[in-house]
Amino acid sequence: MITVAIPTYNRGAIVAETVRRLFELDPPPEAIIVVDQSVEENKALAAWHAEGRMQLIRLEKPSIPRAMNKALLAATTPVVLFVDDDVEPAAGLIGAHERAHADDAIWAVVGQILQPGETPQHHDQPQDDLEFHFNHDTGRFVTNVMAGNLSVKREHAINAGGFDENYTGVAYRFETDFALRLVAAGGRIWFSPEAGLRHLKLSSGGLRSYGDHRSSPSPAHSSGDYYFAIHHRPPLFRYALRRLRRNVVTRYHLAHPWTIPTKLIGELRGWVLARRLARGGRRLIARNGPRADHVPTGTAR
Repeated sequence: MITVAIPTYNRGAIVAETVRRLFELDPPPEAIIVVDQSVEENKALAAWHAEGRMQLIRLEKPSIPRAMNKALLAATTPVVLFVDDDVEPAAGLIGAHERAHADDAIWAVVGQILQPGETPQHHDQPQDDLEFHFNHDTGRFVTNVMAGNLSVKREHAINAGGFDENYTGVAYRFETDFALRLVAAGGRIWFSPEAGLRHLKLSSGGLRSYGDHRSSPSPAHSSGDYYFAIHHRPPLFRYALRRLRRNVVTRYHLAHPWTIPTKLIGELRGWVLARRLARGGRRLIARNGPRADHVPTGTAR
């Protein structure tokens, strides 16, 4: 049995349409949890919650990892499937994830994700590739995931600490951090092209609320990558140089050189924020139960 969990932020009608698509799947999910971090309440979601068709959890401050931890703790099924709020799921999405989880050694399954304009393709990549192409056409074991189509065995995910809430803003690399911790704890992660969906990638709301990463001075776009490097890719300085080459020395910045100074400011601010967050220690789900600041989620609030 699978619970589908959807974190959403300022997405209005599209998240309601995604939930409608989930209602129509065969088989459908056992339960649906939507963690809404939007400023305004979504009336369609609130109505379905009142009817008992799904569970709605409201968070005042947006945080992708925190929203996913809330859903993980609120779910009661053995498997929780996280999907983005703007997707078109394949008709057999739930069944494909269930079949993959029949293997007890598999603690997580990441399904195929087709971005706008993409088709399934074959890619020759190492298992630990940080830039794994999730439109890959062949099943395989991986150590990297995307949270837009990720199912986890709930007990193992909680025991591993869930998702680190120190990944702020766009929370870049928080999924890979979770995957590496899950594998380190003894689990395996399977990539399943049969468990597919299409990501609509709306231009507003969600992560797009944080602006264009190519020109923003905000640390929201870069702190996650530097925080990830502190824990998984030391030395940080060498990783930072590699990141700068990939994110500042680009065709876009050569064509728009006036954006380079603000981009560099964002990178520096991200570096500083990541180091500060790392000094404070990880923010994970407690192994013996919910975090101390966990709010019961039996009703919408």
